[in-house]
Amino acid sequence: MLDAIRERFNVVLVVAQPDKPVGRGLKLTPPPVAARATELGLPLAQPAKLRGNAAFETTLRDSGADVAVTCAYGKILPASLLRVPRHGFLNTHTSLLPRYRGAAPIQWALIAGEAVTGTTIMQTDEGMDTGPVVLQQELTIEPAWTSLELADALATQAAGLIVQALEELGALRPTAQNEAQATHAPMLVKEDGFVRWRDPAQAIVNRFRGVAAWPQTTAFLSGARLKLGGLSSVEGQGQPGEVLRIDEAGLVVAAGSGAVRIETVQPEARKAQPAAVWAQTAGVGAGARFDLWEPQPS
Repeated sequence: MLDAIRERFNVVLVVAQPDKPVGRGLKLTPPPVAARATELGLPLAQPAKLRGNAAFETTLRDSGADVAVTCAYGKILPASLLRVPRHGFLNTHTSLLPRYRGAAPIQWALIAGEAVTGTTIMQTDEGMDTGPVVLQQELTIEPAWTSLELADALATQAAGLIVQALEELGALRPTAQNEAQATHAPMLVKEDGFVRWRDPAQAIVNRFRGVAAWPQTTAFLSGARLKLGGLSSVEGQGQPGEVLRIDEAGLVVAAGSGAVRIETVQPEARKAQPAAVWAQTAGVGAGARFDLWEPQPS
């Protein structure tokens, strides 16, 4: 997105999260947008906080920015900051607002089995994705896409849409969101990747698609934690979590309705392997039962 904007407009300041420790060595690593800004020789700021940060507010004001653009920045902007650029802040959000407000709109749209999503350009206010909409564009979700492919497609769409918004800046007509239609997409937790075998097969596959980037799909067998890959919905009937059959294509496990084919299994501290190979090694055959995990009521 930074490159798309820079091709058409003068970028006077790039703002990113501070560098964070990454990997076993906990090496301080800049966010991708900060690294790219450095490569391009663009002015860069990485404030640790925004609220009450007079120094950063001065930096933004001194940059002379007419408008600011945010994308997955991860922090709510204080009102004092929002007033600095003459045209305020425009935010790119990867859903059709007011649906899927929050940190994980791509993931929750897939988990919910949506067939269509899209990108929204909104005027940022002090709320969480609550500002008026200035541009919106739909995107059809391909049935085989996981969160990885959908994120790539939406990133391309968002880059084009924000450039359009900036080109039409003076003519944009913000439209208030319909609060009655609002839904939320909170940050994922590890348990969101746990298989719910009592769910219909397609719901299990949809969850697999949504958590593909993180935390990935996890199931349990006699308490052992297993990462599952290549899930698809197939015909089959049995008790939820019951292994119905094993063949070269994988492991077929009964769901609440229908069944799920699993192509790969990864035991803890080991590499992923074809499901049939894992089953033979682990002594798992037809009739074995995966543990039934259910979310605890909040």
